[in-house]
Amino acid sequence: MKHLNKALALIALASSSAAFAASDFDSLDTDASGTISPSEAAVDTDLMAEFIELDTDGSGELSKEEFANY
Repeated sequence: MKHLNKALALIALASSSAAFAASDFDSLDTDASGTISPSEAAVDTDLMAEFIELDTDGSGELSKEEFANY
């Protein structure tokens, strides 16, 4: 039983860490401009890898609507 509790604790920790690592729009939009600039997105390497594809209007920034596709 002790090993089961440790395993469950590790699973819970891993899943909560993954959720914490996930970016949300408001935390990335540090200047509260309503868009995410490349410099704001730079803290999330996965987002940066998709930034150009997500920026469907070519504005150089991500709107909430564009970010919702991430």
